[in-house]
Amino acid sequence: MTLLRTTANRILSESTSDSLIEKLLQQMLFATGRRASEAEQRSWGRSLPVLARNLVDAGLGEVDMLVEYHLPLTSQRADVVLAGVHPSTGSPSYVVVEMKQWSAAYKYEGSDDLVEVPGMPGGPKSHPAAQVQRYCDYLADFARAIEDQPDALAGMAYLHNANDPSKVSDLRAYPVTMSSRLFTAADQDDMTTFLRSRLSSSNASGAADTLLRTAVAPSQQLLKVAADEVRDRPQFHLLGNQQLAVDLVLHSVEQARAGDTKRVIVVTGGPGSGKSVIALSLLGELARRGRTVLHATGSRSFTQTLRKVAGHRAPRVQKMFKYFNQFMSADRNGLDVLILDEAHRIRETSVDRYTKAALRTDRPQIDELIAAARVPVFLLDENQIVRPGEMGSLEQIERHVAGLGFEVQHVHLDEQFRCGGSERYVLWVKRLLGLEEGGAIEWVPEPQFDVRVAESPEEMESLLRRRQDDGYGARMTAGYCWPWSNARPDGSLVPDVTVGSWSRPWNSKSDRRVGEVPPAPLWATASGGFEQVGCVYTAQGFEYDWNGVIIGPDLVWRNGAFRTVRDANRDPDFKNRTRIPDARFDLLVRNVYKVLMTRGMVGTILYSTDSETRQQLRALVGGS
Repeated sequence: MTLLRTTANRILSESTSDSLIEKLLQQMLFATGRRASEAEQRSWGRSLPVLARNLVDAGLGEVDMLVEYHLPLTSQRADVVLAGVHPSTGSPSYVVVEMKQWSAAYKYEGSDDLVEVPGMPGGPKSHPAAQVQRYCDYLADFARAIEDQPDALAGMAYLHNANDPSKVSDLRAYPVTMSSRLFTAADQDDMTTFLRSRLSSSNASGAADTLLRTAVAPSQQLLKVAADEVRDRPQFHLLGNQQLAVDLVLHSVEQARAGDTKRVIVVTGGPGSGKSVIALSLLGELARRGRTVLHATGSRSFTQTLRKVAGHRAPRVQKMFKYFNQFMSADRNGLDVLILDEAHRIRETSVDRYTKAALRTDRPQIDELIAAARVPVFLLDENQIVRPGEMGSLEQIERHVAGLGFEVQHVHLDEQFRCGGSERYVLWVKRLLGLEEGGAIEWVPEPQFDVRVAESPEEMESLLRRRQDDGYGARMTAGYCWPWSNARPDGSLVPDVTVGSWSRPWNSKSDRRVGEVPPAPLWATASGGFEQVGCVYTAQGFEYDWNGVIIGPDLVWRNGAFRTVRDANRDPDFKNRTRIPDARFDLLVRNVYKVLMTRGMVGTILYSTDSETRQQLRALVGGS
């Protein structure tokens, strides 16, 4: 998909740059549902005519220009992709162009990958050559039309306002490859030679058609890297129904391919039952077999952590981890397998305020995900549905699949690997919260898992710090019962979670580390996270050795059972009483605390802000 398909000759034939901007504004509004920012408009008006003039001067006025080219299955756009025919091979040839209006730029604190641009706010920027190289790598990995054509793709960053070479000399330190060339206003002759070596105008429109119509799926090269990186990790030891689930998926893939059919598989299990181990094992094994496979979740924290862990030695693998809302325009059955981890977070629809207008439909998200692969695999825990609009339950999936004329094969995981492998603790939590029939029961101490009740947040934090001193990991979480302020101008966090004289900040909202504070998606796993309080959205999907949970005033013990208090909850997603009736709110809050209370691997310490609730918890837990 591209915002505008044109040529250099057409751009220069426009009466004014304003008419070009107006055309792009209209296309942006239609394609994305939003109006382009003033900065985007300035960039179009100042950069595109310059590039067009350079192309015309190079004799490439009829090369197709794909302006604001949308990289498939991502939210990113390349400024321009030039599409033409390679003058030597006669095959389609493409040059990805990243345009910058910078007249000066310098290394940021000695880094080859980051640059500082004088007068530009927002801190360091990515090196433009590195940026365009990533775009090229992504296209090579996902655009099937150029998968087996290593010479089809090149990339260049163009600083068309940089007339003084000395003011951008720092940027020359970045390694030069075919996909990371850097040109400035002072490099016109070199740039012309480069473009002529990559492009001719002959049948340029055919090359553009090929790219715009290409199937989208991971390349064989990317699958091989993923197999080497993911498949043989020593921690992937599958037991019982975990192995059954993997074997069933592998068998179903071959049957679906042979019969040109679709099979839907759902794997259910509680926290710590091994769903994500299954997901990563499948990703690695299917990649080894050369089957097209992607992994997706609905959680930013979970996805970014998986990208970091699974792609630690091979960053290319990170591109195989997507989000549920990235398959709105995916090719039908374009993948062999789509692994849908944390599928209880599937939404009613992928549409939000950022969705492109051309994609705005009432199509259910589950329909998009099922359509994208021959074998969609849903891994879920129905008791972890914690947000309005989440609908990934076994019954909902089975009903939707039946309406499509397919069958669901279901595997339930009985194993328990979180909470010290204690099935009894998970059952105790469910009955305590009213998510399992029978009422709350007394906790009977067992050697593999420790449960305690603190009388104050200070006591809870002190106990957890002592566990850290013993070499264990620990985190504190809480129900969403306090405001959540933005960081101060200096980056420090506001201590919003306040109980008496004790206070701590929520985890950071930022995607970047600020001092010792980890980025939001990595709060549960990165150093420094213990000093903030996490919420369900950053804790869900993770575990740590010791788990401290603050039960806020939105869940209190009254008359022999927990009761929810809606007015005490501060989650903005829960405010609309029409959209979220009281009964739905009640279930969601109980699910939130179930998630928070089942993150620990060794032990959990509970604290309630309500004295009657603390008294009841102490009575149930006793002296353990």
